[in-house]
Amino acid sequence: MKSAKFIIPGIAAIVCAFVLGNAYTYKFRAQDTVVVTGLGETEFASDLIVWSGAITAEAANAAAGYAQIETSKRKVQEYLAAKGIPAKAVVFDFVNVNKQFAPVYNANGSWAGQRFTGYELRQRFTVESEEVDKVEAVSREMSSLIAQGVSIEAYQPDYYYTRLDDVKLSLIERASADARTRAEKIAANAGAKIGKVRSARMGVFQITGANTNEEFSAGGSFNTSSRQKKARITMRIEYRIK
Repeated sequence: MKSAKFIIPGIAAIVCAFVLGNAYTYKFRAQDTVVVTGLGETEFASDLIVWSGAITAEAANAAAGYAQIETSKRKVQEYLAAKGIPAKAVVFDFVNVNKQFAPVYNANGSWAGQRFTGYELRQRFTVESEEVDKVEAVSREMSSLIAQGVSIEAYQPDYYYTRLDDVKLSLIERASADARTRAEKIAANAGAKIGKVRSARMGVFQITGANTNEEFSAGGSFNTSSRQKKARITMRIEYRIK
């Protein structure tokens, strides 16, 4: 009976050691992986341009201001048509009308209030087209309308790419292939081979201007000011080692 007292604890100790040993082995094997980050990059030219401008007018009464806006609008439409921009590519917004006031001061310089001076009217228009070269040239030559008496403001064009999903899929493939190549080199240097993917995580999609020092954003960049763009994406992949 006395020997049984020593045998039972001994068996328990052996079982415990066996369980802990297996647990350690499992933990070691679970960590027997390599983590790499692959990069996919490409440059491309925008295939869609969105350019905006605004025609303005000032008048003592709203009716006269509307008449000026309509005259300027017709000249802008004729100008764009002459440059080969179809009417369906041009959208005119509604006319904004604002009352204008000027400050009034007393003889001693103190503020006495304000007086109504007239109306300011503004109508914005937008040109959206896949004929990037043509619209880009027109946006630079709008000053000729000023000589015709048109009060106009022109803004910088925005550039987009209509097949962005294709670019993104292609970059995921490139980044994944790059990650695998890196993992294979690391494993080979250690005398091992890579196995199946244990986990994969895609980084944010970044679009910046090509040949610029534009910074990346944690939430992803989306450049619209540059016609020539660069897209990049990263893939963080964990491979098992065998």
